[in-house]
Amino acid sequence: MVEKLAHPSKDITGSSGTQLAGKKVALLITSSVASFKAPEIARELMRHGADVYAVTSSSTEKMIGSDLLEWATGNPVVKELTGKLEHIALAGKSSGHVDLVLIAPATANTIGKLASGIDDTPVTTVAATAIGSKLPVLIAPAMHEPLYDHPIAQENIARLKKIGVEFVEPEIVEGKAKIASTAKIIQAVITRLSSQLSSQRRDLEGHRVLVTAGPTIEHIDPVRVITNRSSGKMGVAIAEEAWSRGAETTLILGPGSVTPPPSVKTVKVETTEEMLDATLRELKNGKHDLVFAAAAPSDYRPSKPVGRKISTRKEKTVELELEATPKIIREIRLASPNSFLVAFKTEHGVTNEQLVTEAFEILNEKSADLVAANDVSLEGVGFQTDTNELFVVDERKKVTHIGLAPKREVARQLLDIAVKRLKG
Repeated sequence: MVEKLAHPSKDITGSSGTQLAGKKVALLITSSVASFKAPEIARELMRHGADVYAVTSSSTEKMIGSDLLEWATGNPVVKELTGKLEHIALAGKSSGHVDLVLIAPATANTIGKLASGIDDTPVTTVAATAIGSKLPVLIAPAMHEPLYDHPIAQENIARLKKIGVEFVEPEIVEGKAKIASTAKIIQAVITRLSSQLSSQRRDLEGHRVLVTAGPTIEHIDPVRVITNRSSGKMGVAIAEEAWSRGAETTLILGPGSVTPPPSVKTVKVETTEEMLDATLRELKNGKHDLVFAAAAPSDYRPSKPVGRKISTRKEKTVELELEATPKIIREIRLASPNSFLVAFKTEHGVTNEQLVTEAFEILNEKSADLVAANDVSLEGVGFQTDTNELFVVDERKKVTHIGLAPKREVARQLLDIAVKRLKG
């Protein structure tokens, strides 16, 4: 008897990370022109550790062949449903079902069928089975913009969102709702499965968590401000992670375009003084077991802000005298000495050794329990990115490296460290 050999295409599994290690993903491919992206999506999922199973319809075959998809995934492609009950094996309540179903690309037709409960192809039947089994379902639409903007199409998307289906929003370019970038789709899969893992843990039930996030602004005049490039995405990811693990979570969020999680109590602020006041107010409302000072408040503010808009026609040069803003972390420690405090340290263009040294200095200066440090000069790290990398240090001189990953995954690993320390 010949031993069954592993498919050579699976040699890349885990080459870019282990965020999806041990996870199985069903990749459902519709007959959109964007189906040419499917092999790339499959390969990237595999590079992050996933085992991928492609599902197509007869129409998909006109766009992309199953031989290519089998090469990409290293698994047989489901082209039709047979007596093997492929839809149940993949997405039913069977022992070997996938962890997530990803429809990429998804046409308006497929979205409409799913919203109406129609399952007449392998793609729609596997997706409908997953929805009925309450498995995570992600949809990455791809179509012409008029089809995407059609009121009924938007109504269908809203109906699916209402029952828990999540969407990776398309990019509107050249009159088309183009499928989201592969990187964005992979991040959405990692985030969704990380969230699922966190919610299964519930190791922060009965605990209260406070998170500060984003930049602050300090006014030069009523129009102009001093600020920094922080987006608040890391803090929002931490707040989402804490909430999903059962914590009563409050987010103090500075200005910016990042959307706060709807499930988390959010207090919006603008200036450093407002962030400090809001933080102290929350701390006075009761004990908080964990505090993540992930915000990047402005370190300086104009000592004498101008009450009118400075005219650039009349004043060619402007002199600004700056003064230090309050140190929020120091005030947190004074107001809540028993909270487990996680501080953050950002550097630019330093070695890892220098970064860790700076983190230990902050640890001692701020009396923090952990310091999470990063170097925002590196690609994909820190400000205005969807990914991050951290070196986490504690007073025991222990250094834990969290490698470059989507911010929700970084948040999960950081919470793992903090919860372990919190609970001794």
